[in-house]
Amino acid sequence: MTDYLEFEKPLMELESKIERIRALSKDQPKAQEEIQKLQKRSHQIQREIYSRLTPIQTLQIARHANRPTTLDYLGFLIPDFLELHGDRAFADDPAIVGGIGRLDGSPVVVIGHQKGRTVKERVKRNFGMPHPEGYRKAQRLMQLAERMGRPIITFIDTPGAYPGIEA
Repeated sequence: MTDYLEFEKPLMELESKIERIRALSKDQPKAQEEIQKLQKRSHQIQREIYSRLTPIQTLQIARHANRPTTLDYLGFLIPDFLELHGDRAFADDPAIVGGIGRLDGSPVVVIGHQKGRTVKERVKRNFGMPHPEGYRKAQRLMQLAERMGRPIITFIDTPGAYPGIEA
């Protein structure tokens, strides 16, 4: 089940009601009509909630642990994605994910930040804060795209550059 924020509670209640009806009444036309009505109401509530967010609510959504990441999007958009590693000068920065693939049959180069979901993965990916080698890796991928005449798709979701002394 999705983790809902406090202001999303009405939406959570409606969606759990839809799931209960769906589970109890498979292949019943009246139940399907009720589910469609509830889904329509759910979309309306969603529009109402997200059209009047306060600044703190916007921040809560931006920091939500279950927000999609670059690799989540790539799994849907570019199933044949081939990740390329390293900056060819020092090391690989796991905070930057990049590579090649096809979007609707067209070859593309993809570059994005990856924060991670679990604490272990977030530490490994430095919480999405690139080191200098991450920027060199992105630059290398951009040069590759230029040489190959491929468009670049970027996913930017970063708290900023890594502020450590070694950076």
